[in-house]
Amino acid sequence: MQRIVRYLVARTYKPLLVRYLSRTRTYAYRGITVEVPPDVFHPGCFFSTRFLLRYLDRINVAGKTFLELGAGSGLISLAAYRRGATVMATDINPVAIEFLQRNADLNHASLVIRRADLFTGIEKQSFDIIAINPPYYRKDPTTHLDHAWYCGAGGTFFARLFAQIGPYLHAHSVVLMVLCDGCDLHMINGFAIENGLSMKLLHQRMNLVETNSIFQIMQG
Repeated sequence: MQRIVRYLVARTYKPLLVRYLSRTRTYAYRGITVEVPPDVFHPGCFFSTRFLLRYLDRINVAGKTFLELGAGSGLISLAAYRRGATVMATDINPVAIEFLQRNADLNHASLVIRRADLFTGIEKQSFDIIAINPPYYRKDPTTHLDHAWYCGAGGTFFARLFAQIGPYLHAHSVVLMVLCDGCDLHMINGFAIENGLSMKLLHQRMNLVETNSIFQIMQG
């Protein structure tokens, strides 16, 4: 039954969504307003961003150093800044970088913004909190927007993420990553283990289209 529901939702919702996302849109969430162009992941049209935001509400970020990898429009970064964190927002997509700055200015937020390919482009430092809403479909990205969806046919994004993250952590760092049931969790967990890391399931929620899960990435 769930497969049938997902099929029907996809058949009716996707064409409307493609049309809606064909131009720059404005999205508001809890007093934060962001502009989202077609080449950047829209945080309001997909469940994962809001799911991660709601989980972050449980964590005291005030006075903490906060890194959002692949920040897109910057909604998560702006929410963390508003709650008192010192925030670095990064993305590989140059269009996202442009709109990260625009959205920071729009919300009077002082974010450190870096164009970075995972940790390449980020100066060595440890962060108290790292938030990741990653690309997880197994296909090689070819466009700017593709980098928000596709992790590479062989999961290159995750192989590099787990290989590079160590120097950016301290003993009490909290790393949160949201995934859905459309990803290859076995592959992702395998890359974590190869690099001496583990993934702990913290929270899970099902909707009409998918099941989203939040994992904590831990050392050892």
